[in-house]
Amino acid sequence: MRDIRAIAAKKDEDIDFSDIPPVLDWSGAEIGKFYRPAKKPVTMRLDSDVIAWLKSDGRGYQTRANQLLRHAMAHLRKAKTVVRRKKRQKG
Repeated sequence: MRDIRAIAAKKDEDIDFSDIPPVLDWSGAEIGKFYRPAKKPVTMRLDSDVIAWLKSDGRGYQTRANQLLRHAMAHLRKAKTVVRRKKRQKG
């Protein structure tokens, strides 16, 4: 516990990372492995072909639907940020 406090008290620039090789290959990384936002049950009305498509890969269709919606949300947020930046640059 004392060691953890001592490390936590150090500034980033005072920590020696020379014995740790840099990570260059991130192909095995998992997105969201430790990020677990709270889930909320909802009822949605979806087209039957959409549900069939989500279920076609087997179990986990709700997780896949959530991942697709999260991806769309991130994409739209990023697009809105770009539009706002462009408007500020013009103005």
